[in-house]
Amino acid sequence: MHENDISYKIIGATIEIHKNIGPGLLESAYENVLAFDLKRWGLK
Repeated sequence: MHENDISYKIIGATIEIHKNIGPGLLESAYENVLAFDLKRWGLK
């Protein structure tokens, strides 16, 4: 996978997380959700 594809997936995931969860949580909450999503998509 090309680095641009990886960046596109990460940015897309962060936007979706923010849309679904919303603002106001601790950074660690967003980090855990992002890590879960990226692992689910096969990224380490």
